[in-house]
Amino acid sequence: MIVRLIRKEVDTESGKILYDLPFTREVLEKYWKIYTGEWYLDGEWLTGKNPGNFPGMIISRLDYPGNVIVEFEARTVLPCTHDINFMWNGSWDEEKNQRGYSYVAGIQGWWNGKVGIEKSPEYKLTACTPLFNFEPGRIYRILGGSINGHCFICADGRLLLEVTDPDPIDNQKYAKVGFEAYCSHIQIRNLKIREARWREIDEIYIPEFCSRCWITLITA
Repeated sequence: MIVRLIRKEVDTESGKILYDLPFTREVLEKYWKIYTGEWYLDGEWLTGKNPGNFPGMIISRLDYPGNVIVEFEARTVLPCTHDINFMWNGSWDEEKNQRGYSYVAGIQGWWNGKVGIEKSPEYKLTACTPLFNFEPGRIYRILGGSINGHCFICADGRLLLEVTDPDPIDNQKYAKVGFEAYCSHIQIRNLKIREARWREIDEIYIPEFCSRCWITLITA
């Protein structure tokens, strides 16, 4: 899949695979750590359940540094209708017992059914949009990541939101991946983590209404 960002073209399938394991009891114990909320296996699904108004977090034990893309299938468990959230370039603050520096993205969250991207722990960078027709219980293929602070999230092959962080997280120092249930009941499967591969592109408009302008443009 090619994702066209502002001045970037991202190939979401060509990067080196860093993680590609089914969720099993052994994988869960070896590669993941539960911090808050209830997390367990239901067949092939990693299931998160958290009735509280705070992030119920499960976070990778290993680091996945650099520019990465996180891709997975997910759904809410009915009657739950909201908040499928995940993080990358992340960390956990052991002293405060809360999420530290991280990029967080999700669908049907932010209290009013929005797709969003935010930067933890200060949340001074937040971008949201309500323009996604979410269906509770439906399985979505979700993909998100960042390139030097240029963050994006997609669902079912469609770019939903992008935002550029003017002060990018140090993705060599903060490199955990995780999932969040925020007063929600969600399921995750078929997780892959990849190195992000992209190329810079020039953005230019071609005049649609002035042939002389077009001739001037291509001969400049």
